[in-house]
Amino acid sequence: MSTPTLSAPTTLRHARILGLGGYRPERVVTNEEILQFIESSDEWIRQRSGIVTRRFARDDESVVDMAEAASRQALDRAGLEPGQVDAVLMATVTHPLQTPAAAPILAHRLGIEDPAAMDLSAACAGYCYAISLANDMVRAGTADTVLVVGVEKLSDFTDKHDRGSAFIFGDGAGAAVVGVSDRPGIGPTVWGSLGDRADAITQRESWTDLRSEMEAEGREAGIAWPAFVMQGQTVFRWAVFSMAPVAQQAVEAAGITPADLAAFVPHQANMRITDAMVKALDLPPHVPVARDIAQTGNTSAASIPLAMSRMLDEGEAPHGGLALQIGFGAGLVYAAQVVEMP
Repeated sequence: MSTPTLSAPTTLRHARILGLGGYRPERVVTNEEILQFIESSDEWIRQRSGIVTRRFARDDESVVDMAEAASRQALDRAGLEPGQVDAVLMATVTHPLQTPAAAPILAHRLGIEDPAAMDLSAACAGYCYAISLANDMVRAGTADTVLVVGVEKLSDFTDKHDRGSAFIFGDGAGAAVVGVSDRPGIGPTVWGSLGDRADAITQRESWTDLRSEMEAEGREAGIAWPAFVMQGQTVFRWAVFSMAPVAQQAVEAAGITPADLAAFVPHQANMRITDAMVKALDLPPHVPVARDIAQTGNTSAASIPLAMSRMLDEGEAPHGGLALQIGFGAGLVYAAQVVEMP
C-alpha cells in the first residue's frame, strides 16, 4: 500500500515588515534615582553604558498592556485590522507566568480570532528570532500576516541593589507586522547560541529551587527574589569581539555591502558595545546608528523595534531603506538580519 502524498506549497513568497510600532512607559527613571540603591555615580553609569535615563512601567502595567499599545500602532501604520493577523509571536523573558503564554492573551485583547500564538524565549535576540520565524511562515505560506512583538518589563526582575546590573535595564514594547511582499524585504538570518556560556546572564534562582526553599523555611522566610544577574565584562567582551562578524555575515548573506545600509540597529545593550561594532564593521559615516539606549536603557527583546521606530519617527532613518539589525543576549544567543524598513 503506497503512502499518500501530502499537499504543500510549491513556491516560496516574499515577505517584509509592513508597519512598526513602539510603546514607552510614562515614568522616566534617572541615574540619580538608581543611585539611591547602589554605590556609583552618574558619570560612571554614562561612561560604562551610555545610559542617561530609562523607562519603568507602572506596577499595574503588564507586558501584555505594553505589547497591546505597540501592536495597535504597528497595525495602524501597516493599514491592517487585527482580524487580518494569522499568527502572533511574542518575544519576552519577563512575562511572569510560566503558563499561559502572553501571546494568546494579547491576541484576544486585540480582537484577533483563533490565531497561532506563542511566546519566544531568546532574551535580547528574541525579536530577531521572531522576525526570522515570521519571515519563514509568510514565505512558506503558513501565514499571510504575522504580528511580531518584543516586550519586556525588566524592572520586575532587576535587583536594584546590584551594582553590576541595576542601572542597565528598562521597560518597553516594540511591534512589527510582517506580511506578503512583491519583493524580498527580510534577508537571511545569521543566528546561533553558546549554551556553554549560559551562566553569563541568568536568573539568580530557578523557580523549582525557590519552591523547595519556601517549603523548607516557610513562606515568611526572607528568600531572595530570583532577579536577573549578569557577568558584565564577560558579556561585553563576547559582544564586542564576536557579534561584529555575525553582523557582517548577515550583510553578506543579504547580498549587499555596508554602504548599501540606511541604518544600523543593534540591540541596545551598551553604548560602548555599539561603538565597537560600528568600528569593527567599518560602517560608512552616512549610515545612521541607533543609540536609543541613552533614553530607554536596555529593554532586551523590545530594544530593536523601539529603536528602529524612533529612528523612523524622528526622520533619522528613511522609510523603505535597508537596516541591519542584530540582537544578542542570555543563552548566550544571537541573531542578525537585514530588513527593509517600512
